[in-house]
This record gives sequence, structure tokens and C-alpha cells, in this order.
Amino acid sequence: MNNRPKIAIIDPNTLSALGLKAILQNVMPIMTVDTFGSLSELEANEPESYFHYFTAMSVVVENMAFFTEHKRKTIVLTLSLDTMSQLSDFKCLCVNVPEPELVRSLLMLEQHAHGKGEHLPPMPAILSQKILSDREIEVMSLIVQGYINKEIADKLNIGLATVITHRKNIMDKLGMKSVSALTIYAVMHGYVDINKI
Repeated sequence: MNNRPKIAIIDPNTLSALGLKAILQNVMPIMTVDTFGSLSELEANEPESYFHYFTAMSVVVENMAFFTEHKRKTIVLTLSLDTMSQLSDFKCLCVNVPEPELVRSLLMLEQHAHGKGEHLPPMPAILSQKILSDREIEVMSLIVQGYINKEIADKLNIGLATVITHRKNIMDKLGMKSVSALTIYAVMHGYVDINKI
């Protein structure tokens, strides 16, 4: 775990910080996510070692000099989709939306900032190896696009039981428990375009 890239959440609202941490760990399973209640807590824990800061707007406003200096790393957590109420110099993420929408926004942020894997931290060697067979990748792609098992079986000309077996194997091999985690994996590895989800 020590060599994994790190993300910091800086938010005085503990419940909000822990909720976002759980979602981020699903969205980016290769990342270590730490939470801090204030900028001073972050500063006491090697702030430069973090790849991104997901930060409550109030914390950014109170510490504008620090976050302006780290603008490329900072993602401001807002409660409104209204761009007029967001900080224009920063990437903003509205957290006051349903979970699927928040996950989609996180993926779009990731794909925009790190398209084709650019500027991404190095993946741990074990995670950069090809884990899934070509058929499992096909099945995963269709799962994350919202197809049900029967539709996948028809589309790939395989039996329903085979689809179910592939589905189980994919989840086991990747150590994932939800379709949203699988979606994130598929988008981050370029197996499916975010616009097809």
C-alpha cells in the first residue's frame, strides 16, 4: 500500500469526507485516500506526497494562497452545479448529486485530466499486468454499458451460464464487488468510453 499514489480529502465535515473517501476508493482502487479536517492537518502529513487534493470550498477560500500554488492538484468540492457559484480558476466537482452522477463526474474529470493515461502516477506492477482474458474484457465492456446477462449472451453468441461465469471471474480477478467499481476500472483502462455509459 505504501507505494500507491495518494489522494487527500480536506473537508471539516467528517461524514462528507468519509463518504467521498469510500466512493474514491471504488473509483480509483489503485489510490490510497486519506482524509484531513483542515489544511494544517494536511500540512503536518507531507502535502507534496499527494497526487490530488479534493477540498471543501470553504477550506480553499480560507487558504487561497496554498491552493492557488497547487491549482493543478486541487479539485474543489461544491454543493452547486451553478458555475456562477464555483471558483473559476479551479476544477470543481459538485458533490450534491446522486452517487451514479458523482461517479460519472469523477470519471469524466479523470478522463479529461489523464486521457490515454497521461500524467497518471505509475501503477503498481501487479495492477499493470493483463488480468482479464479478451472474452472477459468483452463481457466487462458490455456489463458497464448497462447490458443485462441475457443481452450479453445474445450479443456474444454464448450461453447465459457462460456470461454469469465470466461475470463472477471478472469480479474475483479484479477484487471488485460492484458494477460501479467495474465501470471505473473499465473507463480508466480504456476498455469503454465514458460517453457510452
